[in-house]
Amino acid sequence: MEQQKQYVGIDLHRKRSVIVRRNAAGETVDTVRIDNDPLTLASELAKAGEHPEVVLEATYGWYWAVDVLEECGASVHLAHPLGNNWGRRRVKNDERDATDLVDLLRLGRLAEAWIAPPPLRELREYIRYRAKLVHQRTSLKAQVHSVLAKEGVRVPMTDLFGVRGHALLNEVHLGDAYRVRVESLRDLIEACDREITMLEEHIAPILAGDLGYQSVQTIPGVGPILASIFVAEIGDISRFSSARHLCSWAGLTPTHRESDEKVRRGHITKQGSRLVRWAAVEAVARQRADSPIRAHHRRVGERRGKQVGRVAAARKLLMLVYYGLRDGEIRCLAKTE
Repeated sequence: MEQQKQYVGIDLHRKRSVIVRRNAAGETVDTVRIDNDPLTLASELAKAGEHPEVVLEATYGWYWAVDVLEECGASVHLAHPLGNNWGRRRVKNDERDATDLVDLLRLGRLAEAWIAPPPLRELREYIRYRAKLVHQRTSLKAQVHSVLAKEGVRVPMTDLFGVRGHALLNEVHLGDAYRVRVESLRDLIEACDREITMLEEHIAPILAGDLGYQSVQTIPGVGPILASIFVAEIGDISRFSSARHLCSWAGLTPTHRESDEKVRRGHITKQGSRLVRWAAVEAVARQRADSPIRAHHRRVGERRGKQVGRVAAARKLLMLVYYGLRDGEIRCLAKTE
């Protein structure tokens, strides 16, 4: 007798998780709470038979669980935290969360997030950690400027951390507490520089032969760093049916509320990758004065305001990124060269 397919919902937490198994008719087969461990999770999944449909939420530390489930032959679905309507339950607990997940999957109403393959997850780890280090380095540099301002030291150069700036910091006379803080900050900045360089050495070989990575850099304002962010964060471009879908995923499209004859549009959703949005806006800021995207930025900005123009230009730039990743070239840019 052929075994009926089972659906498994997992409410994953940091230490323990709840697993609910149901059959195709919606009848609960088993509910169990386990300590998070790969062997325990695999043994519980084995009770669901061969190739069960499994769903868990894209929550803290989901990587290991997805890898274990896929190794066990399960068809894994990752629930989007913002895309599913959980309703207004009077009782909220782990068992109800897992049950709702498995029912959404069983009924075909689950809003899914994309499961990036392990190699891409590793690349993302490099890219995101580098971004965090750059952010911390910027904060450290701002603190140095702040300390000098407290002591009334004027900084005549544009880059305090260039050759002339280092000479100034070596010679300037500060109070003991200010001097100690500046020296400490400079040591931390040097450590960040070293770690950022190390990460770039790991990233470069991974992207060396990537056609999308190379083609995206033909967009004015997009260099190796921004291109690596687009490649790592966007991942498989074929999951987007059009450039507009990519812009929507990145959170660069306005909110849309429609009922009967009433249509309301608001600010951009900002629900996608924050790093992709930052990279797109940063690339707009680096545009040449005669570039089409800069012209679009200026044209929209004159009508709608500077900030709206910047977002519109970022959306236009991200559409070029889509074609670069999809085709390995950006034909509209190739024609103008």
